[in-house]
Amino acid sequence: MNSNDEARPPLPPFTHETATQKVRGAEDAWNTRDAVRVSMAYSSDSRWRNRTDFLQGREAIVAFLKQKWQRELDYRLIKELWAFRENRIAVRFAYESHDEHGNWFRSYGNENWEFDERGLMRIRFASINDMPIKDSDRKYFWPLGRRPDDHPTLSELGF
Repeated sequence: MNSNDEARPPLPPFTHETATQKVRGAEDAWNTRDAVRVSMAYSSDSRWRNRTDFLQGREAIVAFLKQKWQRELDYRLIKELWAFRENRIAVRFAYESHDEHGNWFRSYGNENWEFDERGLMRIRFASINDMPIKDSDRKYFWPLGRRPDDHPTLSELGF
């Protein structure tokens, strides 16, 4: 742990309410597309598997996210709590983005998270599949940034 590992409430062990808060907080941060801000939710030695990429540490996370959001333009994400226990949370998510040619995609995935006692994520495993979509099939139209509270959830959208 280093001096940048400040506690990030809510802390484990999680309840349904605090796990839901943790998931929404992560969604909100990722929707900023601010790699440094997002990285602060992870322990300094956090380990990731994202698709086929294996990362360790905040510097690697920041570099990965900066590259990601250079490729995945107009990125909008919805996360939903799937399950939780003690210091672990399982999440399902879907995001929409387009490439530099204007081709739109909806990416579906699942994440498994493990937190340390300070509420920092020390392990993140993500499995993600991309599906090309037509512009007319898009569902996420809120202004870039935080998803509005009244926007449908994944379950409400039928995803």
